[in-house]
Amino acid sequence: MGNNKPLDILYSTAVDTIKSAILESQYRAVKLVNKEQLALYFGIGRYLSHNSRNGYWGTGAIEFISTKLQSELPGLRGFSATNLRLMRLFYEEWKMLDGNSSVATDELQVADNERICGLSVGTDDLSTDNRENKALVDGQTLQMPIFKNFPAEEFFKIGFSHHSIILSQVKTIEERYFYIKLCAREYLKVDALKRLIKEDVYHKQSSLPNNFNAKIPNAELARRAIMAFKDEYVLDFINVEELGARDIEDIDERIVENKIVQNIKNFIMTFGHDFTFVGNQFRVEALGHTHIIDLLFFNRELSSLVAIELKTGPFKTAYLGQLNMYLRVLDDFVKKPNENPSIGIVLCKSADKAYVEYAVRDYDKPMGVATYKTASDLPERLRKALPDVDELKKLL
Repeated sequence: MGNNKPLDILYSTAVDTIKSAILESQYRAVKLVNKEQLALYFGIGRYLSHNSRNGYWGTGAIEFISTKLQSELPGLRGFSATNLRLMRLFYEEWKMLDGNSSVATDELQVADNERICGLSVGTDDLSTDNRENKALVDGQTLQMPIFKNFPAEEFFKIGFSHHSIILSQVKTIEERYFYIKLCAREYLKVDALKRLIKEDVYHKQSSLPNNFNAKIPNAELARRAIMAFKDEYVLDFINVEELGARDIEDIDERIVENKIVQNIKNFIMTFGHDFTFVGNQFRVEALGHTHIIDLLFFNRELSSLVAIELKTGPFKTAYLGQLNMYLRVLDDFVKKPNENPSIGIVLCKSADKAYVEYAVRDYDKPMGVATYKTASDLPERLRKALPDVDELKKLL
């Protein structure tokens, strides 16, 4: 049977197909070039490290090598004495990927005709289970101890300049993993990476269980959303004993909500920066149905409405479905065109983080689950340290 589609449509389809193939090929080529460059620099760094650190060369060796290289290869860039030292640092900080091969070490100590041995780590070979990892050094596969959470794919996606900044400014291995993944995911430029390290975003990130990275398309906005919320809040202006209940679960959620509204300044100061209170029991009419949101805020930094579903007991998966619907109607009937999608937080007394992370993946709106403590939950010594409510009222 012949194809009855007009020729212009067929030709356009052909163009799109070929264009996709070209772009994919170029993307793979860039990745391969970056991987080859890192492998080369790793090998050069190893060569420099073994010869300069072990006393085979004099103190001016790296400067001499750099000058000689550039005179014999006119136009060569990236091999200044500073960069050669960075290559040495690159190897020394990641030399566990070398497998500590005594054979490779011996080869590098040959004075005259030694070869530079590169590094190739396969992403399929690196995992976080109990299997050993593999590295290909000088064409031979070496077994290495497992490196927990090693970001193999992201490691080869970022450039040498990024690696150099991370190695020189970040000391712990988990922080380095974090910034490597951040660079790869958000395509950070060097200046942006420096700024984020200076801001210490690693330690400011929240452990709030959420789906922000998957459900907020803009990677930078997702990162800011994660940083905007805590995983636990201390609402010490709520005292269960004063409310005449033995346990927070004995209290109606509206009572807790009203205490928050009465102390809204304290709540916002506890919740974080740039939050503006919109209202409580916020009503949204949608297609003949009324939806009532416990607490609604607007965050200026995120330019997003933030809906809080308040619960006085432990987390339940049903809360996510309810909150997902609230976010949908907020986006369709309340959100301004210039604002980002609404974000939802379930605020409850307790939650299993791993279970929440598992449950929240299937919802299409950005949501997280945080817990809170009241004054009655604090240790006795801390409760005594809090100012008396009546005294505080007098001060205010």
